[in-house]
Amino acid sequence: MRLALTFATLVMLALNSMAYAASPSVQVNFIQPEKFRDASLRSNGYERGADEQVMKALRSYLESLGTRYLTAGQTLRIDIRDIDLAGRYEPWQTNANSVRFMRDITWPSIDLHYTLQQQGQIVKQADVRVDDKFYLQRPGRVGTSDQLYSEKAMLNDWFRNLVKP
Repeated sequence: MRLALTFATLVMLALNSMAYAASPSVQVNFIQPEKFRDASLRSNGYERGADEQVMKALRSYLESLGTRYLTAGQTLRIDIRDIDLAGRYEPWQTNANSVRFMRDITWPSIDLHYTLQQQGQIVKQADVRVDDKFYLQRPGRVGTSDQLYSEKAMLNDWFRNLVKP
């Protein structure tokens, strides 16, 4: 009886670890964030605390896209090399120094390198600039309180196209 119980426990553990190893995952790294063009929700350029907030939100969002779009056994490594958020702060605007102005020429862009693997074999890898020059025309942008709406919508489109068969 004890031997059968031990064997059953070992089988369950092995199956559980195989299922975990085969589950899709996304690993996001930020390469030299202090050199990012504009990754702060409080000012243009680099601001340590605000940048960390942006990086944490983007990492979490990309991981959620992995659970949505990647299949079992796929892993995606993303090295983000530069971030330029949508819009700009315009300090010369009186009474609006904490407002990010969205203009046609201030679209979001993210420079990254990615490696997509299936069962440990590289399927795709490349250096890309993900951008959205028409971010102001996106449906759903009006009325949202998400400060990273444009970047998340842009990354969603890129991710979906990346894993499309």
